Parts: sequence; structure tokens; C-alpha cells
Amino acid sequence: MKRVMDALNEKKVLERMPVLKMEIDYELMNLHEAIEQKDQERISITKDKLEALRLEWVTLQQ
Repeated sequence: MKRVMDALNEKKVLERMPVLKMEIDYELMNLHEAIEQKDQERISITKDKLEALRLEWVTLQQ
């Protein structure tokens, strides 16, 4: 049973990684635009989103 669960979990991780990468890229694009516009609120919100995505990325790598 453990092997089945490990295989399912690995499949979920492999499916999530490309989506997570796209989400990070999108938020980096948003951050770039916010910096160009000097929108401090948007910069802060985007940084928080990026930090959450980074933590998810690190967790999935383990």
C-alpha cells in the first residue's frame, strides 16, 4: 500500500512542477511591472505570493 501511495504522490509532484514554474514566472512578470510602476502595494502582494510559491517548490523537491 505504501508503494502505491508513494507512486501516486510522485505523479502529483511531477504534474504540479511545470504548473508551479508557470505560476512563478507569471508572478515574476507581475513583480517586474509593479516595480516599473512603483506600485508598492502590488510589489508587496506579489512578493508574498512568490514566497508561498517558493516554499511549495522547496517542499515538492524533497
